[in-house]
Amino acid sequence: MSCGEPHETDCSEILDHLYEFLDREMPDSDCVKFEHHFEECSPCLEKYGLEQAVKKLVKRCCGQDDVPGDLRAKVMGRIDVIRSGQAVPDQDVTAETAEPPQAAPPRTAPPRTAPAPQES
Repeated sequence: MSCGEPHETDCSEILDHLYEFLDREMPDSDCVKFEHHFEECSPCLEKYGLEQAVKKLVKRCCGQDDVPGDLRAKVMGRIDVIRSGQAVPDQDVTAETAEPPQAAPPRTAPPRTAPAPQES
């Protein structure tokens, strides 16, 4: 997404790092670049507002659930791997903690019964 106007910071860079800005996980100097961009780019400002609203809604609806410590550690470890630029294993985080699926019992057809004799 781009508004088509030239900016000091390109729209794609803003949108690629929008959640880092929302979560205040970037240096103040980068935050200033984002704020300046939002002042001059209404499509990015609109996207920012939408993502901010979704984040608030999720926090309000789901913010009270406790996260198991081992799951939190695995997710944070995966985030660190991604940020470091290392190759991310194909295995899903949840697959590491989930028990292997149980095989379903084989399906059998119900026994056939002879039709009831008809009275004449």
